[in-house]
Amino acid sequence: MSDSEDRKWSCEYCTYENYPATKRCTLCRGPRPVQLITNSPSQEQDIYKMAPLVTPLSSESNHATTSSSSELNKWACHMCTYLNWQRATKCTQCLTPRKKLSPSRSQPTSHHQQQQQHEKMQPLSVNVNIAESSAPPISGRTTPKRNSPNSPEAAKAINNDINKAVAAHGHRSGTKWICRACTYENWPKGIKCILCGTAKGRTFSDTNLASGGSYGLICEQEGGNRRGRASPGMSQSLDNIENYQDGASASASSFEDKNRVEERRLRLLRKRLRDKDWLWLSACSGVVDGDSNAVEAFIASGGDPARQLTQDEVTLLNRPSAFEVGYTLVHLGIRFKREDMLAVLLTATDVAAKAVKRLPAHTSPDLATDIRREIASSLRQRKGDFPCFFFTDCVTFALPTDIEDLPRHIQGQLFDELLDRDVQSELEEESIVNWNVELTDRLGSRLYSLWNRTAGDCLLDSLLQATWGVFDIDNTLRRALADSLSEGAMTFYPRWKEYESMQARSLHFSLDESQCQRDWALLLSLASQPGASLEQTHIFALAHILRRPIIVYGVKYVKSFRGETIGFAKFQGVYLPLLWERSFCWKIPMVLGYTRGHFSALVPMEMDTDDSIGAGANIESNDDGQVAYLPLVDNEGKLLPVHFLTGSEVGREDTILREWLDCVVTKGGILVAAQKLGKRPALVKQMVEEWLDHYRQLSHGIPPTHQTSLSSQTFSSDGESDQE
Repeated sequence: MSDSEDRKWSCEYCTYENYPATKRCTLCRGPRPVQLITNSPSQEQDIYKMAPLVTPLSSESNHATTSSSSELNKWACHMCTYLNWQRATKCTQCLTPRKKLSPSRSQPTSHHQQQQQHEKMQPLSVNVNIAESSAPPISGRTTPKRNSPNSPEAAKAINNDINKAVAAHGHRSGTKWICRACTYENWPKGIKCILCGTAKGRTFSDTNLASGGSYGLICEQEGGNRRGRASPGMSQSLDNIENYQDGASASASSFEDKNRVEERRLRLLRKRLRDKDWLWLSACSGVVDGDSNAVEAFIASGGDPARQLTQDEVTLLNRPSAFEVGYTLVHLGIRFKREDMLAVLLTATDVAAKAVKRLPAHTSPDLATDIRREIASSLRQRKGDFPCFFFTDCVTFALPTDIEDLPRHIQGQLFDELLDRDVQSELEEESIVNWNVELTDRLGSRLYSLWNRTAGDCLLDSLLQATWGVFDIDNTLRRALADSLSEGAMTFYPRWKEYESMQARSLHFSLDESQCQRDWALLLSLASQPGASLEQTHIFALAHILRRPIIVYGVKYVKSFRGETIGFAKFQGVYLPLLWERSFCWKIPMVLGYTRGHFSALVPMEMDTDDSIGAGANIESNDDGQVAYLPLVDNEGKLLPVHFLTGSEVGREDTILREWLDCVVTKGGILVAAQKLGKRPALVKQMVEEWLDHYRQLSHGIPPTHQTSLSSQTFSSDGESDQE
């Protein structure tokens, strides 16, 4: 290293090493510090370290001293610590008069005492603008620097008013906490530093203090920069700023607390999930995303296809646009049109049902397949201007009277595995069915609700159960429904449109042609989709396919999964095949029950031949078979509504019912329709006998031949499991 480099002088403001010839710092334009010559010619000392050697008021001092040495002769204000010139009688900053020195204090002090006094008056220095230069790090205690009033650094220094206001405000509040990163004094309610964002009680070494904004500059105090006093207006502004910051901190704290609680709740929910729960959530996401592997894995693990999403599971899935409380895999498959998955899901639902329910079709699956094949063979399509499909046979299913011969506990098991207890209790509690003792006991016309699948095909299943005692697994009835509505639209559409317009006028609004066409297109689409829920129009069309009246006993109000009333149910009533000639149809009605979006077949039980048939009714005995009597009025005596009547037919409901049904009036004055049961077809009779043999063997303590393992889980007919 050359001699010129050894003689470079270090700037006291930015520590930059300048050449000896320069009088101001090349980097920050600060003045060159005054050097005192010591015994060693090459040794340079800081003038501030030698400050105690200079007597401030000495009359023998050299008048040719530099401006830097004159700064040492300034007097410090005892109120704000501001350094004033010697000739000033008042503090330039706070206008406080200069305090006179006592004779003892005016005497020169020793070098050691002056140095202690200088260090005691020096405020805390927080240096955040140390340049990352090639200068070596300074170890040990750093000598405080003073800015020259004439230097550019002094012109860019922090406003002394703000510095004093912050210092005074912090002095007033002794309960504030000091940030460990930037030493800013924060209000006690703040959980983070207002200046640098560091959490209370924590130290972040990577905190960027330079990005703290204007308040970051306030914390930069070097060489007595806190010696300013703020004006009252400035203090008030700072108070307002800190009040605003307190409110912002409180809002941020509340928001973070909520997020913290929600995150903790989600963690607890995830910990509680078992393997089968994760498979269930993966299957739900798989239906939405089209991943069939996730659905198959859930079913293969023995998962319940009728399981419904709970509120916690919807929260974990975090896709409110796709998942809702109460949805099953079938609901999701219908909503996102996963037709390839619906067949698997519906089959899995039926297999799962066999493990908990035992209907005649479950006990003899081969016979049930033959019966469905016979149903398909009896389906025809009429030629002409109304190409609607229709059945050639009229069959009515009823429970055998042999059930009463079984022991009481075996009867209870049979009804538990055959009936839908939830639907039965709901319909009876609301006095929708079996509300008249004369009909149920004296005439033997008690109705029983058969269990069926929980998918959207429940209407079609219940109709085939009420006739042949099987399910519409092959979608035979659905295809006939879709084709009949599509090909016979020229006949169905005008009557449907007139009926819908009448319903709209009763609600004080009207339907235009475009709206009717869109609604009709939707009805056709629902009819062709397996698993899709069906509407009133579909029941009206099915009455024409079966060529028989359909009576629906249903609840008046539709309720949510939580039991809240969400709408008015209009399914209850009588649906007649009005578009056929009366001579082409049978007068033997079919009965369905409707509860909360689900249809169930309502069937009577046969009576012993020794009992008098039809006793108490104003009819003659019928030798063709047994008869059940179905009320055409509700429990209040009001006539059931007849749907899809035209304007000319409205008001003639009683006459129309008597034309399309075998109506009689009981001794109690109840208008009823006679349902002739007739003889069972050979296949249906064989299927029922095999089903009864299972319970006969149980009553004699003999293990049944076809034992089906029953699960402890049971299903309700409205799509919910009892686990909910």
